[in-house]
Amino acid sequence: MNVTASASHSPWIAPSILSADFARLGDEVTAVLAAGADLIHFDVMDNHYVPNLTIGPLVCKALRKHGITAPIDVHLMVKPVDRIIPDFAAAGATYISIHPEATEHVDRSLQIIREHGCRSGLVLNPATPLDWLNHVLDKLDFVLLMSVNPGFGGQEFIESALPKIERTRAIIDRSGLPIRLEVDGGVKIDNIGRIARAGADMFVAGSAIFGSGDYAKTIAAMRTEIAAANA
Repeated sequence: MNVTASASHSPWIAPSILSADFARLGDEVTAVLAAGADLIHFDVMDNHYVPNLTIGPLVCKALRKHGITAPIDVHLMVKPVDRIIPDFAAAGATYISIHPEATEHVDRSLQIIREHGCRSGLVLNPATPLDWLNHVLDKLDFVLLMSVNPGFGGQEFIESALPKIERTRAIIDRSGLPIRLEVDGGVKIDNIGRIARAGADMFVAGSAIFGSGDYAKTIAAMRTEIAAANA
């Protein structure tokens, strides 16, 4: 697929492999892409910045070797973060996002992402202010808003994220820059329409997809809700 951003973005659904069956990860990713997913989301946690430990660049590299060609969206919940960015870029990441709290120099970290050939994103937790965007918007290809506190899958969507999505969309639109707006945390069929209506165009869903009995049916239902919200 073409990952070049445009002024008018089609909605992308990004299943998070945090909820996949890791004993069958290659097959799981192949299946969810065949079911209609646009890209694959990696939740990288270090048991330091967040209270959980997940995966590293070797898993990304293994999926590329397995034959996965779709974009891979790497969300780095690690501190310090700069050291690991080049490793994920070399392993085949397409998008890499960082938290401002995880680096001493946000601008520099975003530059490192782009210097290694990846699209750069800034992640804002539920209580992280939008003020960060005032200083680095020109360094961003996407903004990722967390609608749960990072660290674990399967959490409930925090409703206060909706007005924050709206405010972020307004900031992006005023900038005129081709920046995508991604939302991660508690995204399900029954709330994805409201999230889309608030202004998101990238949707991370883990347990809602991988925990369903039918990936294609779930993704199709999500797209129906998004389309109705954008009608």
